[in-house]
Amino acid sequence: MSEETVLPDQPRKSSPWPMLIALGVVFSEVGIVLGLVPVAIGGLLLLLGSVGGILRETEYVASPWTVFVGLSAALVAVGIGLFTLADGTITQSLTISASNSGIALRGLSIAVAGLLGIVLTPILRARLPEQPTI
Repeated sequence: MSEETVLPDQPRKSSPWPMLIALGVVFSEVGIVLGLVPVAIGGLLLLLGSVGGILRETEYVASPWTVFVGLSAALVAVGIGLFTLADGTITQSLTISASNSGIALRGLSIAVAGLLGIVLTPILRARLPEQPTI
């Protein structure tokens, strides 16, 4: 039996998505655990965009935007769930009152990240060119 290893003609290309997913996980976790709302929102959006990008690159989906919107909607649901779990309310002066204001703030930051993802998707989709199929 003769087994030969066939090497591809083209070199393997490197993907930036695993590093961006790791950064998204780190930033979102640090922001949520420490209560840093802008860091949590940015980290969650980076994570969702990177997941959509890696799924597009591996050709599991035709467009990363549908994945981004779907995961953003899931973030909205989880964030609202956490906010209501903590009996959170937002007063007229935009202050948060809750039995556990830490969980309410974290839930609100997760929901805001999801809402931003849903709102920004059509804008970014219109401005960014469609990537060619691989």
